[in-house]
Amino acid sequence: MKHVTTLLRTLAFQRKPQTLSMSSAVHENVKNYYGSRLETSDDLQTNAACVMPSRPVAKSACEALKQVHPDVCKRYFGCGLVIPEKLEGCTVLDLGSGSGRDCFVLSKLVGESGQVIGLDMTDEMIVASQKYIQYHQEKFGYSKPNTVFVKGYMEKLSDAGIQNNSLDVVVSNCVICLCPDKRTVISEAYRVLKEGGELYYSDIYASKVVPDSFKEDPVLWGEGMAGALYWRDLIALMKDIGFSTPHMVAGSHIVVHNPELQKKTGDVKYASGTYRIFKLPQNSIKSKALVTYKGTVPDCADCFEFDASHSFKAKVPVEVDAEMAAVLKNTRFSTDFNITMLDTPDPNQSGTPQYCHLSPFLLADKLGSSVKQCSKTGR
Repeated sequence: MKHVTTLLRTLAFQRKPQTLSMSSAVHENVKNYYGSRLETSDDLQTNAACVMPSRPVAKSACEALKQVHPDVCKRYFGCGLVIPEKLEGCTVLDLGSGSGRDCFVLSKLVGESGQVIGLDMTDEMIVASQKYIQYHQEKFGYSKPNTVFVKGYMEKLSDAGIQNNSLDVVVSNCVICLCPDKRTVISEAYRVLKEGGELYYSDIYASKVVPDSFKEDPVLWGEGMAGALYWRDLIALMKDIGFSTPHMVAGSHIVVHNPELQKKTGDVKYASGTYRIFKLPQNSIKSKALVTYKGTVPDCADCFEFDASHSFKAKVPVEVDAEMAAVLKNTRFSTDFNITMLDTPDPNQSGTPQYCHLSPFLLADKLGSSVKQCSKTGR
């Protein structure tokens, strides 16, 4: 707990002045849109904040969500529940933490020995979320808070006091689409993650490259539609920065309710997609492996659904490709698998891989997830 308290104090009192000068017009528009214009998620012009995940949410996450204060859940604007498995004792950063809903869920799951940092550029959201730190500390029975909210920009995490190689997990819930410089955001996430760390986030994606004309519309920016990345560009961007290939966890179609926005966006379609991406060692495994899940990940005794393509049943050996072997061997899941390296080289390491299975649109079509309704509070 001493380490946790020291880190939280450092973040709260030793932040550098913000020096970000880029894309100030977009930032100011988004601040106004989420800080003043939107009162609740019902004010959004799409169903992005009410899209159900395309796979069951872990029991522990559901239970934690039920304990989050209702007023915090009321101002939730995300497009999913970005809660990866096995978080006990982890240090987690939430990019664009908003009202703090996901941070307080994470606060429960990391435990008193873990720590959660919520970063947001909007004064109103920082003030609102800070009001409920003590409430959740007492609700979870912690002797001291394990959560802090800091004002800052995703493009300049060092100005918010976040150090290199200091985090186990970075999460973000439908916020990176609001940022005009995604390369810098992803590069910053890579920088602050420890080796073996994970970027686990949900965002809005476009069916094709969004026209520049969209970026002149403040409502399209506020709704995440002007800044939505073409889903194929995500893969190239992640690989170029140094991350692993993204692993698709969930995907759902996004429905535009507003007729005026429907006309503006034309034939561009949108989907929410949740991906998990890892910061692996430079010289990772190059061959396939035989892996056996031990059944030890919390809430996943019988089966660990790692992503939409990989489901590991307990005590059942499975052959995986080189990159999946590297992920399981070099991350927090290493103790949950018995891993036997095979002599067979992985041909995908030298060939041109196909990424169609990573499309959130294809997964949403497969699961028919656009019509599902949800409860923002988990109740």
